[in-house]
Amino acid sequence: MHIVVVGLNYKTSPVEVREKFTFAERDLPEALRGLKQTNSIMECVIVATCNRTELYAVVDRHQLCGHHIRTFMEQWFGLPREQFTNHLYMYEDDRAIEHLMRVTCGLDSMVIGETQILGQVRDAFLLAQEQKATGTLFNMLFKQTITLAKRAHSETSIGEAAVSVSYAAVELGKRIFGQFENKTVMIMGAGKMSELTAKHLYANGADQVLVVNRTYDRAVQLADKFNGVPLSMEDAVRRLHEADIVISSTGAGGHVLSRAQVETAMQRRTSRPLFMIDIAVPRDLDPRIADVSGVFLYDIDDLEGIVESNLEQRRSEAAKIETMILVEMDAFRQWYKTLGVIPLIRSLQTKAAAIHEETMDSLANKLPDLDEREMKVIRKLTKSIVNQLLQDPILRVKEMAGEKQAAQSMDMFVKLFALEEPLALAAAAERQAELEAEAELKLLKAKAQGNVQTAGMAAITP
Repeated sequence: MHIVVVGLNYKTSPVEVREKFTFAERDLPEALRGLKQTNSIMECVIVATCNRTELYAVVDRHQLCGHHIRTFMEQWFGLPREQFTNHLYMYEDDRAIEHLMRVTCGLDSMVIGETQILGQVRDAFLLAQEQKATGTLFNMLFKQTITLAKRAHSETSIGEAAVSVSYAAVELGKRIFGQFENKTVMIMGAGKMSELTAKHLYANGADQVLVVNRTYDRAVQLADKFNGVPLSMEDAVRRLHEADIVISSTGAGGHVLSRAQVETAMQRRTSRPLFMIDIAVPRDLDPRIADVSGVFLYDIDDLEGIVESNLEQRRSEAAKIETMILVEMDAFRQWYKTLGVIPLIRSLQTKAAAIHEETMDSLANKLPDLDEREMKVIRKLTKSIVNQLLQDPILRVKEMAGEKQAAQSMDMFVKLFALEEPLALAAAAERQAELEAEAELKLLKAKAQGNVQTAGMAAITP
């Protein structure tokens, strides 16, 4: 088995490329199912944020896995691979594991040390689990990584300086306007990013905040937190001329403001400048808005370097987290090496438990006068003897799993404890379970296909 990641991020591709490779939240379950069915892929997780799209996979053959994943991307996004291959990166095994840990700890983010990515990776993993797209390796790796990221933020001061993409957007506004007193701010979108932006604006003196959302109730909820005014999208267009600053972060699939709408608003602003920041991917604001006189338009790629002064402390703390990552990677490697011995250990324990039960049954037959309490004491003591006898062999076989001659050592262990038959029975039971699961899946697909055909016939039946 091999672990790989294929992806693109703000370092390898500009926003106009990244926005073509975003997954709508509602489409992620279907995308996971499609990726899981791709050749060679045993487990998968999709991490999709405004700054990155990454496909993590456990594969049985790493030689062609990159080709298969790129084929999936080609089909899902409807773009020929020639248009995006140069923007992709692919890491395998240790590099893939290190990359995941660095991403989740916020070390690979545009704003180093930001915590939002931790929640995004956690949500991506939980969704993959829910869709049964993960298994033994990713269940362990992602849980370990998420725990590491939580420790990294609690045990270091990397998160103390208030920097994030939303914070950077506000800082850019301050560089142009100074403070926000007597300025009207329009926030488009009512998600987490918008709420963080509103929080920073409010803390910097903004007392006139217009909150816009396609779902009006969400706009009301966010506006209430900051004494703002909720608006529908239609109202926002009509009142755009009132805004001095527009910060947009919606989940829309296309532009929510066009050049023509901004031009109309600017005609009513009597030469007052309009500052606009688009922190959404795909972009909310038509890039041609930048050509409108008096408008200063920035997108998410323009935010790099805005909070450089606050990042020096984070960089020093990042070095501590890099050390923590090395420790966790070594722990995962050691755990991975023991996977091969788990069936051996389980077979040994099963065989020992069977012998113990046979012995207890024989004892009950030979000493029928023993009462229930006496039998319970004997069972407990004899079981303790068995466990103590197994303790050292189990410990040694785990150690041998990490040695160069691991395969020969495992074979010798099997022969010494005569585990050939228990292992064969366990393998047969596992294969039977796999066959039953495959048969059930085929049945479900056949039923689904039958329903589609039935619906099709009903549609054409007069």
